[in-house]
Amino acid sequence: MDKLKRREFLATAAAAASLPCLIPSGVLAVEGREGANGKLTIGHMGIGGMGSYHLHDIKGRADRGEVNLAAICDADDRHLENASKIAGPKADVYRDYRYLLERKDIDAVIMATPDHWHGVGMVHAAESGKHVYVEKPACCTIEEGRAMIAAARKNKVSVQVGSQGRSTGDACAAASYLRNGMIGKVSKVTCWHYGNPVGGTDPDSPPPPELDWDLWLGPMRWRPYNRCYCPGNFRWFLESGGGQIRDRGAHVMSCALYLMNADHQPPATIEAKGTAPTRGLWDCPVDMEVVYTFKDPDWTLVWSQPGNPPPKGDAGHNQYGAVYHGDKETLTLYGGDGGTWTEKKARQFKVPAGGVEVYRSPGHKEDWFQGIKTGKKTIMNIEAGVAVADLTIMGNLSCILGRKLSWDAARGRFLGDEQANRMISRPQRHPYHL
Repeated sequence: MDKLKRREFLATAAAAASLPCLIPSGVLAVEGREGANGKLTIGHMGIGGMGSYHLHDIKGRADRGEVNLAAICDADDRHLENASKIAGPKADVYRDYRYLLERKDIDAVIMATPDHWHGVGMVHAAESGKHVYVEKPACCTIEEGRAMIAAARKNKVSVQVGSQGRSTGDACAAASYLRNGMIGKVSKVTCWHYGNPVGGTDPDSPPPPELDWDLWLGPMRWRPYNRCYCPGNFRWFLESGGGQIRDRGAHVMSCALYLMNADHQPPATIEAKGTAPTRGLWDCPVDMEVVYTFKDPDWTLVWSQPGNPPPKGDAGHNQYGAVYHGDKETLTLYGGDGGTWTEKKARQFKVPAGGVEVYRSPGHKEDWFQGIKTGKKTIMNIEAGVAVADLTIMGNLSCILGRKLSWDAARGRFLGDEQANRMISRPQRHPYHL
């Protein structure tokens, strides 16, 4: 079957939308495309929202001759039409991600799909031999996280999770300040963030012709289309997004584990409380507090919506972030994503002779590229990304169940709570499953 030309795709995409597993362009891989010469060839899975940012970034790198931009993929033809204009005529256009993964010439993929696609999409990409940059949070269930780690290891691919705060200079400065003992022994980290929105009151309706609703739902259970679900509102459903704790919490708590050098330290207990919304489809708790306890070394992490924001100081904002409480003093890290600031004392700190040197990332994608080329672990590798995602998942589970949970990391199970253990995984629809 021949590929449709880009112009033909743009003219016929809407008509093709009712066929859930057909692709508008680039039906099969064409091996031997340009892309040798030592340059990575990249495809994009999900190009709305944050995906558009990544596409602009990679397009700029391609124009500078640093990488090759080979293909874009999305379940929404509106996204595809806009993205195709950005990517240019050399980038093939797909609706179904499986055709993109068949491409032998594509070395790596950037995934900026809705959260419920991260686990399945990353595993399938790794099984296809692709290196993966996957947006945060890494996964929606604990089972997905395990599968993602196993797939990355088995297929020897480099994975970077998109909690880019770790690659900022201020996060590195804050980590250096803490790890060199400047605030003393840290016993508590308190995160703050504003609450979840309330809403989602529209009735169900037929999906718009440009959206492949079946493909958008992917591994989730079937449900009728409602415009309150997507594109960005998936975040306000516990099933598909999980609320602020999983959205920005994946940034703030990523920095917390990074500063505390605790990527491999799972929580011992998780205790959450929150207030459920009283109207609308969105079901994430409006306000929420989760207390995580860690052992050996002992410390506590608290996620609070809204919590107690400190003064802005010279930070860009104080909408979210974390305060690190040591036995000598405190340190605040504002933000946690691409916009991350810390206090002047940490920014000006110089590591003394014999002190702890903290790796300074050259940039989140640059660090990923180095991982691909050298095999070294990325700064937000899949194990670290899953560790953060597990915190957010466990916090929501404790809130849903209304009780404290104890986690046995060695066995990968909750202690004495079979109901919670049944929620470690959930069914996934065929054919979009692990």
